[in-house]
Amino acid sequence: MVDRFGISLGVSPREPLRRAGRLAKTIEQSGFDALWYIDHQLGMKDVYAALNVAALNTERIQLGPGVTNFETRHPTVTANATAALDELSDGRAMLGLGAGWVAVHSIGARPTKLEEIRAGIEQCRTLLAGDEIDVGGTQAHLATAVRPIPIYLAASQPRMLTLCGELCDGVVLMGAADPDFCHWQLATIYEGLERAGRDRRDLTIDLFVTASIQEDEAEALADVRAWATSQAAAFNAWQRMPPAWEHYRAEFQRAADTYQYTDHLSLRATHKQVVSEEFVRAVAVAGDIDHCTERLRAIAALDVDRITFALLSGGRERRLERLATELIPALRGA
Repeated sequence: MVDRFGISLGVSPREPLRRAGRLAKTIEQSGFDALWYIDHQLGMKDVYAALNVAALNTERIQLGPGVTNFETRHPTVTANATAALDELSDGRAMLGLGAGWVAVHSIGARPTKLEEIRAGIEQCRTLLAGDEIDVGGTQAHLATAVRPIPIYLAASQPRMLTLCGELCDGVVLMGAADPDFCHWQLATIYEGLERAGRDRRDLTIDLFVTASIQEDEAEALADVRAWATSQAAAFNAWQRMPPAWEHYRAEFQRAADTYQYTDHLSLRATHKQVVSEEFVRAVAVAGDIDHCTERLRAIAALDVDRITFALLSGGRERRLERLATELIPALRGA
């Protein structure tokens, strides 16, 4: 049973960064051991500014971008920013990477290809270890490097999941709060571990989910619609998925066609109405405390090391309190 929990969030344009520091402290004091910040350069405040403020307001919690990419930030820039975060946090930095979705599509660029991601991970790892890399025929060395920093890759599709098993220190497991769906993903991670001759203990699996605990089920489902729609839009590019999910293909296409990146995860987003209630129920956890506990017990029994909750906007302190004082104790009690 999972006994480690994290939080993922972004800093909205209307939220003062100083307040983000206070919230990070509250998250740490609530018992969470990881805090990830979303990198969306047009729709949210700068991810590294938020991380550095959080570092200065916390003492124990691990911190990292959840996630950044190589399309908007060169590997040398990312490595240097991560080294700075590690210094400010006294060695608590994590580096979360991905192909790029909202940050990339919002500027009309394309997500990074698999082999480019592999190369970028290897470059970051080499730089953070204090060694040289070749960049366009030029030897580059990171003067601020102090120690290797754990590298996570956000993944949901088979090829990316395999790469996590082969190369990474951790995986940000994206997809659905559904045990069968997660089993399908985990099997692909194991293939990557086996291919590289690595042990399961070499990889930290951090499963991202979202939950809305409300006594009114309709309100809870409406609350997680923005998250569900973002997942649907991202799923549209998938070539392979579990057979039971194939009938959602039309919803994924509608979500991708109508998604407004500036309203990413916004509770006010109009695009969130394009997905069905059935899909919302499948991909997210929403309902009263008993329902949420039952759903998440099945998730917590999976072979994952940590569950990270996407902390939705609107009353974040209240949401955080219910997670920390009601849901997580219920899971631990089980």
